[in-house]
Amino acid sequence: MTAATSITVRVPLAIRHRPGRKTVVTPMTDGVAPVTTRADPTLVKALARGFRYQRMLDEGRYASITEMAVAERLERGYLSSLLRLTLLAPDIVTAILDGRQPECMTLTMLMRPSPVCWEQQWPGLRPIARTP
Repeated sequence: MTAATSITVRVPLAIRHRPGRKTVVTPMTDGVAPVTTRADPTLVKALARGFRYQRMLDEGRYASITEMAVAERLERGYLSSLLRLTLLAPDIVTAILDGRQPECMTLTMLMRPSPVCWEQQWPGLRPIARTP
């Protein structure tokens, strides 16, 4: 009989905490950056809900935010905050959907009031790589 042997494999990695989940990030090897992480599901879901509610208002399903909040069983203030996400610059929305938003960008941060002018939204979000 042969004696039992064990093998130890060490994999260098870093765990980054995102709201609601942990992400494993592998180190750079041979000068190649690790595969970018996927989009934050919390942010994507909030954007989708905001655009859905905006479309429902545009189509005339509801006459007001208050009426929609009652029908959808949401607090009016929360619904208004979700609708405010539809005013984000397209570059910011694209970065979120592509998973290129900075780690510090959370749903709480995005739900705060921001300038309506797209160019004025960028100063607080400089870590995002803008697309041409």
